[in-house]
Amino acid sequence: MIRTNLLLERSYVPKTIVPTKRAKPLLLKERLPTMYDLPSEDPEEPGLPDDFHYHQPQLLRETFRPPNYSSEEVYVASDLNLYYDVRHHNWYKRPDWFAVLGVPPLYGVKRDLRYSYVIWQEKVAPFIAVELLLEGTSIEDLGETRTKSEKPPTKWEVYEQRLRIPYYVVFSREPEKFQAFQLIKGHYHELTLDEERFWLPQIQLGLGLWKGNYHGSERQWLRWYDAKGQWVSTPVEVEKQRADSATQRADSAEAELVRLKALLAKKGLS
Repeated sequence: MIRTNLLLERSYVPKTIVPTKRAKPLLLKERLPTMYDLPSEDPEEPGLPDDFHYHQPQLLRETFRPPNYSSEEVYVASDLNLYYDVRHHNWYKRPDWFAVLGVPPLYGVKRDLRYSYVIWQEKVAPFIAVELLLEGTSIEDLGETRTKSEKPPTKWEVYEQRLRIPYYVVFSREPEKFQAFQLIKGHYHELTLDEERFWLPQIQLGLGLWKGNYHGSERQWLRWYDAKGQWVSTPVEVEKQRADSATQRADSAEAELVRLKALLAKKGLS
């Protein structure tokens, strides 16, 4: 569904991230900080700006179920610190939503919930990152120019050059604007959307704009769809479908019973 001849139709192999050649060698007594050492929050962070930034990532989480990956091979997160530079342990980005393939949803042998996602521990970069644009964050989220100083690079540079995330999606609520980028030959190229959708063959899922009611709000939402073009159901929708099916079966059984009773009565056997 993507109008580009550069998309490779092949299975995705999660990329392993290794320290850059510029990283200084560790001394014998030195060790890299783990997710237990690094802060999970920034005390100066003002917090989530609105309810949309909570509900939209939740909808993405609920509908992201790649059929060619088991639940034990997929990790998704939202508003979680992503530490990416082995030389700068306090540098991180906080994607609004991202998904990693090839790592379990719980961390390590203790099956622990993650405090953060630390690249030098996990060694696997995200497969896709989604940012929800705000007026004050667009420069950071779409800052395509590279940082020259020792200041932290923009999200664009981190996702494209440092982590080499295959897909990067940005969605602006007001005004509504949906853009998708694919990493091709080391750089992001914007994809041409087909009716506000695009297909990701590596995970046998597509991402697009769905107009519907979610948590009481009727609007455009980013949502995953399957190979048949059908929107992947949320857990609430699955339960409703089951309940509706059970009701239909009960109604059919009751109608059949009424029919049989009427037939027996007609034959004088009741």
